[in-house]
Amino acid sequence: MSGHSKWARIKRKKGKTDAERGRMFTRHIKEITIAARDGGGDTDGNPRLRTAIAAAKAVNMPADNIKRAIQKGTGELPGVTYESVTYEGYGPAGVALYMEVMTDNKKRAVAELRHILSKYGGNLGANGCVAWMFDKKGVITIELDAVDEDTLIEVATEAGAEDIITEAGSYEVLTQPDDIDTVRSAIEAKEIPMVSAEVVMRPKNSVNLEKESQANSMLKMYEMLEECDDVQKVYSNFDINEALLEKLA
Repeated sequence: MSGHSKWARIKRKKGKTDAERGRMFTRHIKEITIAARDGGGDTDGNPRLRTAIAAAKAVNMPADNIKRAIQKGTGELPGVTYESVTYEGYGPAGVALYMEVMTDNKKRAVAELRHILSKYGGNLGANGCVAWMFDKKGVITIELDAVDEDTLIEVATEAGAEDIITEAGSYEVLTQPDDIDTVRSAIEAKEIPMVSAEVVMRPKNSVNLEKESQANSMLKMYEMLEECDDVQKVYSNFDINEALLEKLA
């Protein structure tokens, strides 16, 4: 399993604090705002905005918050001007890190990222140093008990899904980035509940962290990166065996 999926499972075990919920809402608001800014506030003509709103609704974000985020993006309401940028680097044992950032201050963001990575044995790299290790995919996550596999396969593949795999205790429906909205809509039409639907960077290969010290540093680094206000998403290609993962969780 990829580091992203491993970490998602650990977070579900730990549960969500109010602070984590607040950070999650902030990230969704940023994504909605930028989607509306770049593609307009009409969801019919803006697939990125439709996906962003669906993701926000999946975490129970209030409708008023979503509306205000759209209005800030379209200029109907005043708001902070965010810039989208990606940073790449390495963690313990050469683990790849791909970080999507939305910030109003690039100097602050890069300084904080450099501090976090160096604290846990990593470093920032040049653009393109690890991007080739990932594939950009749409991923729709569904709990195993939400639908039987045959039904999901039929609905998803007819809508254009590439593959369906079982990972971290859930189904993951894989699509091309441009197809995720169509597949999500087809699943939604069948009233199949979804955990999330988002475009992500999936690692092509994994780096297995066998040493407890390296695995511990990697998980702490990952957690600090996700707590960083400017970081929208962080992806990695680390893998940790089940026994060690349970010990560290």
